[in-house]
Order: sequence, then structure tokens, then C-alpha cells
Amino acid sequence: MSAATTRSRTARTPAPDRLCAEAVDLARSAAEEVAAPGVVGEHVATVSEGDRVVTHYFECKEAGYRGWRWAVTVARASRAKNVTLDEAVLLPGTDALLAPEWVPWSERLRPGDMGPGDLLPTEAEDLRLEPGYTGEDEPLPSSVASEMSEELADLVDAEDAELTTRPETTHRGSIAAVADELGMRRARVLSRYGLHAAADRWEEAFGPKTPMAQAAPANCDTCAFLVPLAGSLRQAFGVCANEFGPADGRVVSLSYGCGGHSEAAVMPKPPRPAPHALDTMQVDEYPLRPARDSGSVPTETDGTEDLGHS
Repeated sequence: MSAATTRSRTARTPAPDRLCAEAVDLARSAAEEVAAPGVVGEHVATVSEGDRVVTHYFECKEAGYRGWRWAVTVARASRAKNVTLDEAVLLPGTDALLAPEWVPWSERLRPGDMGPGDLLPTEAEDLRLEPGYTGEDEPLPSSVASEMSEELADLVDAEDAELTTRPETTHRGSIAAVADELGMRRARVLSRYGLHAAADRWEEAFGPKTPMAQAAPANCDTCAFLVPLAGSLRQAFGVCANEFGPADGRVVSLSYGCGGHSEAAVMPKPPRPAPHALDTMQVDEYPLRPARDSGSVPTETDGTEDLGHS
């Protein structure tokens, strides 16, 4: 049993070849040739890769590569005495500092990352968008409108062909062409998923659960500064037009609110000053001596002069 176990372990992990294991100097010189000067460190491990194939690992001292190791693989042919070099690469160790997993740019992009001149392409199968025109409103081939539109289209195309040669575009007699000329056609519009995603995003930023809305005296649906949106989002969102509000120019939920509500408080009228106590329009008379009938002095004297002492 002991011999069988030994043979089984030897088959899985063969013992390192002696000559390949001793070729540490050859491996170091190969690593130093590939790496920058002073980057290759101490010899840390020797691993057998197969019959007469050994990999020598050296410490990497380059800044920014903590835990990485230089791996140099050497080999020897059968019955040969010379050890040859296979490859020298830099590999991460068990505690190596690794870069995060690569993420496509479309998944790394965050709101606010776009700058002037940047282009943001959308996928053809973007779930947020759907075709703005599907052709479902085209008249039936057997209808009178279809016959009239075909005759009109042939006439218009013939007249245009006499004037200029233009590339093939939308059929001039189709409803899509009419909508194009009137400026009412878009290639794609927001899908229901796109509308719900935008609504969830706006409500999270300026919705009823925000601290500002919780402390507001009233909601935005009764505020004069709210500019309603068009379409189905009109029932739940609007644009704030209060320059002093925290959401000026932003899409806000009708349940949002702030202290700048138009009807939350009325500015008090400035206090009216009291009339001046001193009348400067007329002259006030002030007597130098008190009147005799005022009671402040005796009406008759005893004939003695007041000298200021008794």
C-alpha cells in the first residue's frame, strides 16, 4: 500500500529534475534580462511542471506589483545534460495586488461622466427605446387612401426626378414621409421600460422620501413654480422653476417639496413707522418763568429777600 501511494503521488506531482532545479543562476539571468535593473529579488520557490520541466520563482521588487513573482521555466531534453530556457514571465502570487475585473465602458459610465464633445452611442436593442414609427398606421392596400397615396407618391417622385437626382429615401406618399416633413417623426422613442426607469431615477433624487420633502410645508403639485411635463409623465412629474429652490431646473415629483413653496409663507408687509413726536412745522412757546397761578411759587411774599439761607 505504501509503495502504491508513493507511485500515485509521483505520477501527479513528479519530483523536480535535479539539473533543472539547480539552474537557479540561469533562471535569474533570464529574469533580469526581461525585467528592469534591480527588480528581480530573492529566489522563493521551485515547482516541477513535468518531466524535466521546472519553474523558478523570484521575488518582484517593482513598485506597484506587490505579491507578484518572476516565473522562469527551464527544461532539459531526455538524456541531455544542458538545461535550456523556456520562458520568463511576471505572474501574480496568492496575495498579489491585482487590477479589478475589466468592465465594458457602457457599464462603467455613470451620470455626469459625459463632457463637451463626448458621444454616447445607444445600442440597436436598447430596452429604454422603441421604434417611433412601426408602419402599423399605414392604410390597407385595398383602401381608397392607399390608392390615392400611391398615385400622389408617383406624381411627386416624377416631379422630383425632373429636378434633381436624390438617394432613395422614405416613400413620399407614406404617412412616415408626411410626418417627416412636418417634423413629427422620430426614429425611436422612449419605451415603457425607459419611462419607468427615468421615473424611478427622478423620484429617488427629488421624491417624497427625501429629507427635503419630509420637512417641506407643502408639495410641489400646489406650487406656482412647478412647470408641468408633457405626455404620460405629466401626471407625476414637473420641472422646478424656483431659482432659490434646491431643485431649480430639475425634474421633481409632484409629491416633492421644499421651503421655497410659493404658498408656504407670505412675505409680511414692512412695518409702518409711527409719526414723529416732535412737530417741526410750528413754534412751541416755552416760558422762562413759571406762571403765578401754576402753584409752584407763592402768590405773595413776606417782604424779605431770599438770600439762600435761613
